[in-house]
Amino acid sequence: MKVYENILETIGNTPLVKLNKLTKDVKGTILAKVETTNPGNSVKDRMAVKMVEDAEAQGLIKPGGTVIEGTSGNTGMGLALACIAKGYKLICVLADKQSKEKMDILRAVGAEVVVCPTNVPAEDPRSYYSVSKRLAEETPNSWYVNQYDNLSNRQAHYEQTGPEIWDQTDGKITHFVVGVGTGGTISGVGKYLKEQNPNIKIWGIDTYGSVFKKYHETGEFDENEIYPYVTEGIGEDILPKNVDFSVIDKFEKVTDRDAAVYTRRLAREEGIFVGNSAGAAVKGILQLSDEIKEDDVVVVLFHDHGSRYVGKIFNDDWMRERGFLEEDHKTARDLIENHMDHPLVTLGVEELVSHAVSKMRAHKISQIPVTKDGEFVGMVDERTLINQIMDNAEMKDEVIGKIMGPKLPVVTAETSIQDLSKVISKDVPAALVDLGNGEHHIVTRHDLIAAIA
Repeated sequence: MKVYENILETIGNTPLVKLNKLTKDVKGTILAKVETTNPGNSVKDRMAVKMVEDAEAQGLIKPGGTVIEGTSGNTGMGLALACIAKGYKLICVLADKQSKEKMDILRAVGAEVVVCPTNVPAEDPRSYYSVSKRLAEETPNSWYVNQYDNLSNRQAHYEQTGPEIWDQTDGKITHFVVGVGTGGTISGVGKYLKEQNPNIKIWGIDTYGSVFKKYHETGEFDENEIYPYVTEGIGEDILPKNVDFSVIDKFEKVTDRDAAVYTRRLAREEGIFVGNSAGAAVKGILQLSDEIKEDDVVVVLFHDHGSRYVGKIFNDDWMRERGFLEEDHKTARDLIENHMDHPLVTLGVEELVSHAVSKMRAHKISQIPVTKDGEFVGMVDERTLINQIMDNAEMKDEVIGKIMGPKLPVVTAETSIQDLSKVISKDVPAALVDLGNGEHHIVTRHDLIAAIA
């Protein structure tokens, strides 16, 4: 019988799959190393087991001990599999930008999950780096993995992933492309491949808000490069020891939006259901396509499975809220499509200012048209209310007619986005859309910005 002794023995030997549609205009052959066939559905299974086994060999973890790690979720899954097979407890510390699916999966395989805020510096005591270290100090018989600086991380890819790629391409690989987070994959694979052929190009995919690209090009750690971003698993606000900049030839930055859009396109056009960093890597290849020649063989590594992003990248509402969804907005009707089922909120000219405050709070809106005898006669917005009430608290008991501004312009449902942008301006925050049946809806600056983002 062909039987594995445990699930850890199924790690590795992941397939190499040719991309056909997304990269059809790129010269050369683009091949995806799809790491989702690992038992934990991610490339991180490889280094997670390697780090645990090296820690055992070094006496860093004892039987019945607790493994503690800060993770974006995938390393945690790999560690969970190792801990189950070897009898350890596991505590995973995640930043709150990580998907709910990742957190739920970790809990499902027995890990304790601790969630920390994303938008704090690495040295902040609330950061997932700091919390991981503190828990390791406070927990008896524990071992802090530290995948960022634990060099067993990149050694796993030097020993396993690099040789697999070399063998699968018969040594014809010319470029290796991968998103960079801890740096283990790119550094381990890159070192191995360059030992076989120093002419192979190693390209790292970075994200805006990360320090890697500028540091690689200038040697400067620029804190002005650091700001929040939503792409998971790549980019950093620190310089992990696992990143061997000497084997990396180039970094390319990809926007959050492009990473999300191309992740969805991979699923729909290639049938490859993978995570956020895969979309970033594909877009990075497209951005660098002028540097790829006809006979080149480019291998791009896809880190993890799309099931971990169902509530985010593959959720239309999440994408739409961030302006990532590729929607073809052409007219005013398109802009109000999402709130057509909500009646227009209005105020009577004789209603009190306090009523306007209540309605804005209840409906979470910023401007309300004012009516008299069924006709639009004015408009009140949050800025006017704040100014009036702050200057005179008794103004809350006055009628709206005393403080209202000019009525909002009215456009037809077929008014183009271009024409609508000329109506909504610095001084005009919104417009009313006449559907032609006596019904009106409001379109705001926010709607317009979301349509052109």
